[in-house]
Parts: sequence; C-alpha cells; structure tokens
Amino acid sequence: MSDKQLTVRGLVIGAFGSIILTMSSMFIALKLSSVPWPIMFVVLVSMFILKLCGKTNLQEINVTQTAMSAGAMVAGGLAFTIPGIWMLNPEADVSLADLLVVTLGGVILGLIFTALFRKYFIETKQLPFAMGQAAAATLEVSDKGSGKVAMLFVSMLAAGIFTYLRDWKMKITSTILSAKASMYGSAMGIWLSPMLISIGYIIGPVVIGVWFLGAIIGDVGILIGGVELGLWDSGTALDIKSSLGIGLMVGTGVGILVKGIIPKAKDIFGSMFIKDNLGDNFINMRWAPVIMIILAFVFTVVTDMGVAASVITILGAWLTTSMSAQCVGQSGINPMEIFGIIILIAAKAVSHIGEMEAFFVAAVVAVACGLVGDVMNDFKAGHMLKTDPKAQWIAEVVGGIIGGIVSVCILFVILSAYGPEAFGSDMFPAAQASAVAAMVGGIAHIPAFVIGLVLATILYCVNFPVITLGLGVYLPFYLSATAAIGGIIRFITDKLVPGFEKDGKGTIIASGLLGGESIVGVIIAMYYAYQIIS
Repeated sequence: MSDKQLTVRGLVIGAFGSIILTMSSMFIALKLSSVPWPIMFVVLVSMFILKLCGKTNLQEINVTQTAMSAGAMVAGGLAFTIPGIWMLNPEADVSLADLLVVTLGGVILGLIFTALFRKYFIETKQLPFAMGQAAAATLEVSDKGSGKVAMLFVSMLAAGIFTYLRDWKMKITSTILSAKASMYGSAMGIWLSPMLISIGYIIGPVVIGVWFLGAIIGDVGILIGGVELGLWDSGTALDIKSSLGIGLMVGTGVGILVKGIIPKAKDIFGSMFIKDNLGDNFINMRWAPVIMIILAFVFTVVTDMGVAASVITILGAWLTTSMSAQCVGQSGINPMEIFGIIILIAAKAVSHIGEMEAFFVAAVVAVACGLVGDVMNDFKAGHMLKTDPKAQWIAEVVGGIIGGIVSVCILFVILSAYGPEAFGSDMFPAAQASAVAAMVGGIAHIPAFVIGLVLATILYCVNFPVITLGLGVYLPFYLSATAAIGGIIRFITDKLVPGFEKDGKGTIIASGLLGGESIVGVIIAMYYAYQIIS
C-alpha cells in the first residue's frame, strides 16, 4: 500500500470529478433550488477509482475527494445569487469577464479563509461537522472490511432506495405539511429526509434542541401566535421572522469575531505576517493580504463595484465564512445566499452601488461561504483520518478554481440556450436567487434584525449555540422538525442503549443513511444535467 497523499493521479481524478460535479450542481441548484452535499458521493467514487488503480491509502482517497467536491458548492453560490439579475431585468448585460472575476474572487477568498480557519474550527472548537464525520467513518469502515461494513451499506442502500422513490419515482411525498398552519405562512410539518435525520442524530440533542426552539419561536410564536393575538398581520409576521433569523445569524458572526477570532487573531492570522514561521498554521499565508488588496482593486475596476463596496465585500467574506464554518459545523446547513444578502445590504448601506453590482457582492460572498462550508467538512474528515491538511488544501485549490470556471461557463450556456426569462420560471425556479433579488431593497424589518443581532452577540459570548437558534427561526419549520427527530433518536439511544453509540453503531448507521440520500441526490442531479444538455 502506498503512503503518498498528494499524487498526480489523485489531482487528475479530482479535477475531472470536479468538472462533472460542478456541472450537475449548477443544474440542480437552478432546477430544484438545492445542492446535495457531495462529500459522501465523492468519497466512494474516489475510493473505487483509486482502489482500481492499486496501491492507495485513505489519505490519498481523502485528498482526491477534496479536489472532486470543491466545485459543487462554488456552483451553488453562483446559482443562488446571480440569476436574480435577470429576474429583475431580463435585458441586463452581464459579461463573461465580470462573472469570472466575481466567481474566482469568491473562490480565492474561500481558499484563504479555509486555510486560516481550519485549526480554530476543527481542532480548537472541535465542531461536529456531521458530513465530515460520516465521510471519515465510511472510509474507515470500508477500508477495514469489518462487520460494520454490512451495517453501513445496508443503511446506505435503504436511504438510497427511499430517496429514489421520493425524488425520482415520486412514490413518496417529500414533505408532510399542515394546511391550517400554511394559512399563517408557516411551513409546519416534516421533510421526509434520512439525511437530515442523520445530521440531527450525529450533532446531538442539545444543539438540535436549540435549533428546534428557534423554529418554535419563528413559526408558533411569530407567524401563528403573533397573528392570532393581533400583534401584526401575516405579511409583517413573515418580515419579522426572516429579519430576526438573519439578525441572529449576523449576531453570531459578530460573536464569533469578538469572542473567538479576535482574541486568537495571532494564532489564526499569524501566518499572514510571519516570514519564516508558520505559527499554528499548515501553510505560510504571507501572500494573503497582497491577494486581498489585488482583489479589491480588480473588483473596483472590472465590475464597477467601487472601492467601498469592494472593501466591504472582502471584509464581509471574512465575517461570513467564519459564520459558514460555524453553521456547517453545528448544523450541517450552509445558507450561503443569506450570507451573501447580509454583505449585500452592508455594501448598499455604505456605497451607491447599482443593482447588478449588489448581486456581484452577494455572489462573491456566497461562493466563498459555499467553498468554506464544503471544505471544512473535508478537513474534518482529514483530521480524523490524519490526512496532511496542506495536501488537502492544494487539492481544494485545483478543484475550486476548476469549479469556478466551469460553473460560469455552464451558467452562460444555460442563459444562451433558454434565455434570461428561464430564470425564476418553472424551468429554473432558482428560489434562492429570487430571495436575493427580493432583498436587494434591504432588510424587511429593521427592529427585528437589530434585536436578533444584539441578542445573538450576547448569547454567543456566553457559549449558547445561537447560530442554530437563528437557523431555526429563519428556515422552514419542516426542516427543523426533521432534524429534531434525529436529535430525539440520539437522546433515546443514549439513555436506553448507551452501548449502541459507544460502539459507534449509531454513527455508522447515521452515516449510511446520510450517504445514501446524498449519493442518490447527486446521481439524480447528474441525470438532470444530462437531460438538459441533450
């Protein structure tokens, strides 16, 4: 067995995989307004191909899958923001150069911040990163060939069949919603998702309980209770709910900076200024400040964002990528378009950027956050498998840049083939981009936003998992309820069958269920991509 981690064959396999996954992710993001986490799919594909090539190891497989998956969330960040331009103005003239600068700028910022944040969120904070844990468990179990392999793959097969029947054959409904609650604008119910239940199980009952508390506050308290008590009408209730949720997430970002990042700034950012010593980092980042300055100049000149908006975009990416890492680490969800909206609003507050440039700001941030959220899962798996983080980061560079270029090209192919009117239609609903377009005008309810921001900053500083509270408030109720089911199952097994998780059986089964839905979701996405191309 080889002991090499970063190999030419691994990078070549990862590069081709990145092209395919980026294409499929762009189509699925526009078509179904979602991007399935690619990590489980690419872990198995990388393992299969490298095993066929012979003389491989878990570390080479992990580095290869890092390259392969990097482009998927880059495509998501682009698809969740830029189509909003044509939704507001079908005649808008967006150049290829503009989108390449915006997308690759987001990729570069994501590369910088994954390198800087890895140690803090993976080793110091030790966040769960459920997807990364599941990927590491899958590789270890598959490689050892133990009795747990059957447990893993049976659960994976079961979730895969379920997802196939739900999303392809439409034999199973995807959500069960309350018609009565919908009258208040609430999506109360559950989403039938093995993947989200598994995330709830892996993360555990405490954090999931806070997440579900947010859903109760948002839907039962604000949407239903507030309207029933006559405090506000349904439209105002929806504005308060979304603004409070965004405020809580922004406040979390402020709390992360105040309590976590600024006090440890020397450890986290020291390699940006130390000449010959890496400090606590795995790579010397002295080039990073220069690159950020260059990016600010390029954004200003090429995209007409202006100096103030360009600086806000880069500083905002620093804030929101830390929020993205925290959010993915604790919940497995990465609302990258929300992070883009946050900085878009900040840029509009301090400058006079136009409508199109506002979307560029959101896209840079969403791409950076998408890449960071995905790769932090890869780093979690790498930490558990003792993979060289520098090798993983180099693979991220290859996959991320390729993904950035491919995603822009695919977006232009779709635009040319179907016209700008396709975005926001039944063909390509692109719900997230529509939300960005709606928020170009600003925060819907400023008092709720401010309350959320202040409250979250305080709660984070006293170690309350407030970002999941914000997610619960902001996200549709059915997502939170499904994750809560996983947390309840974990609570019951820990109390009644403590040996179940001690032996790792619960995590293995959860990893299989998570992987089955993720893998089938990616395959379905690829099929949609093929159908549209052909």
